[in-house]
Amino acid sequence: MSADGLRSPAIRHFLDRPRFATIATIDPSGAPFTAVVWYSLGESTITINSSEGRRWPANLRRDPRISLTVEQGYDYVTVLGRVTIDDDQERAQRNMAEITARYITKPDALAARLEDFKKQQRIMIEIHPHAVLAHGVPAEKRSEERT
Repeated sequence: MSADGLRSPAIRHFLDRPRFATIATIDPSGAPFTAVVWYSLGESTITINSSEGRRWPANLRRDPRISLTVEQGYDYVTVLGRVTIDDDQERAQRNMAEITARYITKPDALAARLEDFKKQQRIMIEIHPHAVLAHGVPAEKRSEERT
């Protein structure tokens, strides 16, 4: 499926839930490196966020190719694409606050986590898909929507 797959209502519904995503980047040796991340869904992009100094953002600065998979049992969506990186702290912190609010809903816990993030140098990473693959419910619903 093309990058337009992010516009599919079934795929958007699946990705809109605050599930964890697994990303894969490429180490300097060429080996894959994976990490589990939070994400937010844009109209045609997916955004992730990191503190500076982690291995996977360094990999993306060197090689912008990425794979992101969100799964629920045997149902999953995989996004293949390239990233753009934004180091602007105001935008990165605002983005991290938006993402965090998807995953932490208790006000006190949210405020405490955001205070921790404000002490960090954050990086906003936007994934621009070139392919979106689905299996299970997101793929089945997508097929039904076409008929």
